[in-house]
Amino acid sequence: MFDSLQKRLGATFDRLRGRGALSESDVDEGLREIRVALLEADVALPVVKDFLDKVRPKAIGADVIRSVAPGQQIVKIVHDALVETLGSENAALDLGSPPAPILMVGLQGSGKTTTSAKLGLLLQTREKKRVLMASLDTQRPAAMDQLRILGDQAGVPTLPILAGQTPLDIARRAMAAAKVGGYDALILDTAGRQHVDEQLMTEVAAVRDLVKPHETILVADSLTGQDAVNIAKSFNERVKLSGIVLTRADGDARGGAALSMRAVTGAPIKFLGVGEKLDALEAFHPARVAGRILDMGDVVSLVEKAAETLDKEKAEAIAKRMKKGEFDMNDLAEQLRQMKKLGGMSGVLAMLPGVGKVKDQLAGAGIDDKIITRQEAVISSMTKQERAKPDIINGSRRKRIAAGAGVEVSEVNKLLKMHRQMSDMMKKMGKMGGRMPAGLSGLMGGGMPGLPPGFGGKR
Repeated sequence: MFDSLQKRLGATFDRLRGRGALSESDVDEGLREIRVALLEADVALPVVKDFLDKVRPKAIGADVIRSVAPGQQIVKIVHDALVETLGSENAALDLGSPPAPILMVGLQGSGKTTTSAKLGLLLQTREKKRVLMASLDTQRPAAMDQLRILGDQAGVPTLPILAGQTPLDIARRAMAAAKVGGYDALILDTAGRQHVDEQLMTEVAAVRDLVKPHETILVADSLTGQDAVNIAKSFNERVKLSGIVLTRADGDARGGAALSMRAVTGAPIKFLGVGEKLDALEAFHPARVAGRILDMGDVVSLVEKAAETLDKEKAEAIAKRMKKGEFDMNDLAEQLRQMKKLGGMSGVLAMLPGVGKVKDQLAGAGIDDKIITRQEAVISSMTKQERAKPDIINGSRRKRIAAGAGVEVSEVNKLLKMHRQMSDMMKKMGKMGGRMPAGLSGLMGGGMPGLPPGFGGKR
């Protein structure tokens, strides 16, 4: 979501870092470029003005001008200002006493129903809460069925559908069912419209007055840019938002909505929708997002995601084999599957520091998540014996494997070469008691499944 903003700010900071000392005019020039970058990213003009008003006095201070690395100091100042604009820390849901009503509001098409199911799954799996979901959307055809189907997929119970009821009738029945059923949280998916209108606001306000929600969450599409801020203001004035979820944060939105919405409404961004799958909802951590915008990476989120998604038993089994210097195609296939669980190469690389500077290089090398899919297909085309003993794969076998996977023989050769390099690395690690040999610890050095052997290197 922040790619264009990251690129513009990165170029500005590179110029500032390249100068041994900074004058006040250098800083002002840099701030003008930051202003343009923020405006082009759809950040609201008042928010840009407030942001620069915070940054400028610190950026032209004596401590920065006389610093050994003034450019780096300004990066830190901008980082801190971004964190302050986005919110100092992650704002957790306030569930309070059960059953805690959570009112989901927003326009039609913003992803409200899917986000409701995502939130239900998150509360049920990570927070260990019993969750009931109910659709109050009597306007959109099949809206209730959509939530029921998503609930079945997520394993989250939904309120049975009764035809002919009004949104208030459904809300009353949902509250009663949540109390009788002993649920910790009740997610109420309200109706949306194509645009903000009085009928929509009246309906949402009536439901709010009835259920007295612990949380009123606005679901907004990050691709709507500046208009998302106006939508947030309208809802906040009528029903007082307690939080915001930005959907399609994995798309090519310019990121301005994220920077503007909290400043304009005062409501914190609590979650980001980062994909279509039901588990693609991540907590919004301002400091980590600021780090991503400034190309500092977000290794903490990567580690947390790994802890949640990776199979510990399988990882330990591979680690034991690695200590013995063993690493076959079955092990490589498992690593590829684990990589996909982390969001593929694009998901992992996006969280690593400095990757913003090599995005064009990555694109030029043709590196995308389709590589992992092709590599899995190649391994699947091998026999059990070939997967266990890749050394037996000769020329004729390579042709058969390529034909079975629907790829060129060169693709098979690349995968075998990558496996051989990784296998050699595992053998060295085995001899060293499992420690990573010097020079082989970098993910960009060919040790990451899916990357061409030797890609990256020193820049």
